Amino acid sequence: MTHFFSYQFDLSGIIPVEVGNLSKLELLNLMSNRLRGPIPLKLFNSTTARVISLTENDLSGELPSTIGAFLPNLEELYLGGNEFTGTILTSISNASRLRMLDLSGSHFTGAIPHSLGNLRLLEYLGIWQNNFSEDSLSKELSFIISLSNCKHLTWLWVDENPLNGFLPKTIGNLSSSLESLYAARCGIISEIPSSIGNLSNLIGLDFAINSLTGVIPTTIKWLLKLQMIDLTDNQIQGAIPSELCYLLNLEGFHLAKNKLSGVVPSCIGNVTMLRYVYLNINNLRSIMPANFWNLRDILELDMSGNYLTGSLPAEIGNLKSLVYLNLSNNQYLGGIPSTIGALQDLQELSLEHNKLQELIPDSMKNMLQLRHLDLSFNNLEGEIPNSLQVLSDLQYLNVSYNRLRGPIPHGGPFANFTNLSFLSNEALCGAPWLQPCTSTFEHESRSKRIVMIVLLASGSVILALLISIFLMRLSLRKKTLAPTQNLLPMATFERASFHELRQITNGFSEGNLLGSGSFGSVYKGIHENGMVWAIKVFNLQLEGAFKSFDRECEALRCLRHRNLTRVISACSSPDFKALVLEYMPNGCLEKWLHSNHHFLNIKQRLDIMIDVACGLEYLHYGYSTPIVHCDLKPSNILLDQDMVGHVCDFGIAKLLGDGESVVQTKTLATFGYIAPEYGLEGLVSTSSDAYSFGITMMETFTKRKPKDKMFTEELSLRRWVQDCLPDSIIQVIDVDLLHHEGGLVQRKIECISSILQLGLSCTTYAPEERINMKEILRALQKIKLQFITDIAP
Repeated sequence: MTHFFSYQFDLSGIIPVEVGNLSKLELLNLMSNRLRGPIPLKLFNSTTARVISLTENDLSGELPSTIGAFLPNLEELYLGGNEFTGTILTSISNASRLRMLDLSGSHFTGAIPHSLGNLRLLEYLGIWQNNFSEDSLSKELSFIISLSNCKHLTWLWVDENPLNGFLPKTIGNLSSSLESLYAARCGIISEIPSSIGNLSNLIGLDFAINSLTGVIPTTIKWLLKLQMIDLTDNQIQGAIPSELCYLLNLEGFHLAKNKLSGVVPSCIGNVTMLRYVYLNINNLRSIMPANFWNLRDILELDMSGNYLTGSLPAEIGNLKSLVYLNLSNNQYLGGIPSTIGALQDLQELSLEHNKLQELIPDSMKNMLQLRHLDLSFNNLEGEIPNSLQVLSDLQYLNVSYNRLRGPIPHGGPFANFTNLSFLSNEALCGAPWLQPCTSTFEHESRSKRIVMIVLLASGSVILALLISIFLMRLSLRKKTLAPTQNLLPMATFERASFHELRQITNGFSEGNLLGSGSFGSVYKGIHENGMVWAIKVFNLQLEGAFKSFDRECEALRCLRHRNLTRVISACSSPDFKALVLEYMPNGCLEKWLHSNHHFLNIKQRLDIMIDVACGLEYLHYGYSTPIVHCDLKPSNILLDQDMVGHVCDFGIAKLLGDGESVVQTKTLATFGYIAPEYGLEGLVSTSSDAYSFGITMMETFTKRKPKDKMFTEELSLRRWVQDCLPDSIIQVIDVDLLHHEGGLVQRKIECISSILQLGLSCTTYAPEERINMKEILRALQKIKLQFITDIAP
């Protein structure tokens, strides 16, 4: 008689030990309850059990070391969605009949055991959302190789584990039955092996949010059953291969946030099963292929953040099933076709940041499902159609920064929109925050006539006055030029108003917050000309904030260099102070060094260090008055869209006066990066910047912060590097940088060794023994030249 023991009644408490005494137990189902504590050990001695399901509880503890040894008949084991810890031991392979193994959504750690490859009947392996890692020196995901023995494997889900390794080139040796391969958010840093084309039964392939490089292999054309491919948020380059058009069953096409270039293949319109297309935030150019607009069943389309050109075609109205359409941040011209009104199921339409012209089509009144409409930052003209008042579901509208005129509709959803929906247009009127339409136009006309009369009548007087002022200034300049010719030039950036900055940051909202520092916060804002700004707002409640603002203004007023953050504008009043800075879309170096989802190769890191050295060399030698940054560290190095490094945050910078080489300060910088004489005596000089640069360079190539928990009073980052040079240098190098490529590994080690040796020369205890930034820059450029010659073909 088969015993079945199953409860799904919101049970709580612990699993009774007596369950393990059921001598003929075959199926145990306690899923989706609130059970807690460890699993009774006796349960893992049930020789008759075929199915054990304990998913979605609050169970904890470690699995026994003998797991699998006494479960000879176990076919299905479901432990996902609990709080288990510890490792998965090799003994699990003793349960040789295991077909389904679910360990997902817990806190397991350590390596994924290769013994899983001994489970020859395994069909499903779900270990996603844990803390598994790869501990092999090669960083190759070797457990995948072991799973090639599982010839019945159909589902392999390893998402959201910090594996941080390379896909094996033999990944194509996995089971020919494999239908789902999910490895998103795993820190994978290799190319996609061409052998992936061997997995001919794949239906779903997900490598999203990793650091994949290289191109999409053309062998993907053999995945004829593929229905979904997700490579979102990687570093894949090259063109979209036309071989993707072979995949006629493809429904989901997710390649957003990569570095894809070229054009969308003209054959893409042949893939008639497409429902979801995400190609946003790439470098795609030209126009979309004409047959693309024949994909009548497509539901979601996002092509934003590319360089697409041409006009929106009338055929856009063919996509009648669309519920989401985003073509923003491109270079579309011409008008919005009236056929867009045929998209009657569309819920979200984003066309902002293009060059669209002409009128907003009245046909949009037919888009009754529309909830989100953004047409901002274009050149649209005329009036907002009154007919749009019928769009009762419309919750978000933005037509700011266009050339719209006339009355703003006030019925339907327009009653809920504020002035933030209509900023900076030519002559909108009629809303509560604007002048009444008739008086506005009359006032505008009368003002123009008055101005014209005044200009004509007073032209000669104004001209004479301007000539007098010019002569006076010329005379004063001749008198004062000699004694002031060595002074730093005053700031020339225009002023920004508090009102303007508040508007473009949506009231300094948290959604626009880029980060926070010692004296304030930085927000993202988009100016009316379309330029993205980084707005540094000083918290005047903090001691030193006023001085920090003044010091940044004093330092930055004279700086013009490609490797220093540029000041665009400033706002200063007794109760509000802000700097408007150049926006850096790739964030700071610290993020790229210490985030699992980002990776920089040797050349990229070397290039960034050269950029920073150029910036510091300019600070130290670009003017007769040297500037000491005083707080160089990875979080103060920003990366633009081309990954060029820019030094930022001059809040505690010091200007050296005439003949000064050292000044004293009471303001301390970040511990771990400051030179000994700075930390002990408050003495800063260009040598203290060289020290900070050396520490930053060591961190960049070891991926160890100077405040890492491994460092103590006896062992610092510098001492660690010094002790390992030259014989044991591989112990300190960031292992992610070392790919096994024949003889190239040793050459890479030699290159990084030279860089770290230079770092030691920057960080000697005595400042007079340190090399200066000119010497550092020359040394780095020489290392790069050797690197390109030896390694980069």
